[in-house]
Amino acid sequence: MTQNERPPIRRMVELVTGFVLIALSPILGVIPGPGGIFVFAAGLWLVLRNSCKARRLFVRHKRRWPRVEAFVDKALQRKSALRRHRLEKSRAEGRIAQPAR
Repeated sequence: MTQNERPPIRRMVELVTGFVLIALSPILGVIPGPGGIFVFAAGLWLVLRNSCKARRLFVRHKRRWPRVEAFVDKALQRKSALRRHRLEKSRAEGRIAQPAR
């Protein structure tokens, strides 16, 4: 389902939930363990999924700090995207033959 196919009320609820999770992450950060990181990542994912303005701001910051970009992309990518990236890298290095088109 794309962003435009979801009902606006659902998008708004997910957006607010994302902001609440981001706000809670520093509180959970003082508790032993990495819980705050996962809560922040879940909140960021919800906000980026439901806000075009947040996505534009996120991309602008990624371009400004390119060293952080690779880490953030890796953390937010789905497993299928990571698998596709590894496959493209292997093909570029010549370890795997190019598919017939």
